[in-house]
Amino acid sequence: MPILFLIVLIDLIGFGVIIPLLPFYAEYFRATPDVVTLVMATYSLAQLFSAPLWGSLSDRIGRRPVLLFSLGGATLSYVGLGFADELWILFAARAFGGAMAGNIAAAFAYVADVTTPENRAKGMGLVGAAFGLGFIAGPAIGGVLAGPDAANADFQSPAFAAAGLSFAAFAMAIFLLKESLAPELRRRTASGPRTRYWPFMIETLRRPHLGLLIGVSFLATLVFAGMEATFAMWSERQFGWGPEQNGYLFAFVGILIAAVQGGLIGPLVRRFGEERLILQGTVALALGLVIIPLSESLAPLVAAMVIAAYGFSVTTPSLNSLISLRVGATEQGGVLGVARAATTLSRVVGPVCAGVLFAVFGKEWPFFAGAAVMVGVLFLGLRILKTKPRARKADR
Repeated sequence: MPILFLIVLIDLIGFGVIIPLLPFYAEYFRATPDVVTLVMATYSLAQLFSAPLWGSLSDRIGRRPVLLFSLGGATLSYVGLGFADELWILFAARAFGGAMAGNIAAAFAYVADVTTPENRAKGMGLVGAAFGLGFIAGPAIGGVLAGPDAANADFQSPAFAAAGLSFAAFAMAIFLLKESLAPELRRRTASGPRTRYWPFMIETLRRPHLGLLIGVSFLATLVFAGMEATFAMWSERQFGWGPEQNGYLFAFVGILIAAVQGGLIGPLVRRFGEERLILQGTVALALGLVIIPLSESLAPLVAAMVIAAYGFSVTTPSLNSLISLRVGATEQGGVLGVARAATTLSRVVGPVCAGVLFAVFGKEWPFFAGAAVMVGVLFLGLRILKTKPRARKADR
């Protein structure tokens, strides 16, 4: 687990490096707000189709080969991003990067391989903490490299820095990462009938409780992704911020996510249970989204980001833990890949919808609409809580 944590962390620092500059990079090519969010959604659109395939493949050949291949592909995608001199190249680089993004589904499956049901949420939270830490250092590094002036930002240096970090993670995986999936499980999966992508996805979504959990994960991620995609444009218009200021704020959010998912999620699950944490997270995320567009100074904005970050931080590992606990050892990668595909789809739909709301109705509307969606998610969360006893019994 420590080696996996370091590999995912380094890779996600590289991913975080380019987060503050992508909206400004697209606007540099004269993209409108709705096109800007399309650039950000392209990565997730490509990942939507690749994540379940990578997850199922990792059930057959192991987690390590999938992690190696995807990390190498990520390195090449950032190199292409650094050489982009037209908008279509920016789109192409992000699409290729998304297609190579099989590392997260494989990483979650790796955690499922090496943890017990009792500490599954803690293990999922550790990968989530790598996300958080990646968003501490990554956006800060990217913001400093790009500079504070959106009109004269340096876009190449952050992209090449991200490529270097992904290559470092690739090298660590080659020399230090051991395979987590037992050989007998790989042989059993490989000798069984080959999983077909769409039928398997439909069958997974139709399973009792799994479809509901994946649906809640989809909606929560959709809302958070819409906020991420439009926040830099909102802050530029509200406060005159550029990549550097946004990088520092995203780094602060990363600290919160890392603290919650890396240290607090285990005690929180033991005290409240995954189901109640999902309800907590839903309420917190909705409240934070309402406060963000109403903020006219830094203090209320920081408070809003703290609330929203806590909400998303407790919801994600709780959902992943419940999903993992409801499937067998030979299909962890495939089912978690389907769950990853659902959240990846939300990272396509969320930014696109938020971009349209931003362009047509105004800069506040992506946040208000996201809060309204989370109110609906709250009722779905209550259904998860009500079905807890029956779901637990069925899984024995």
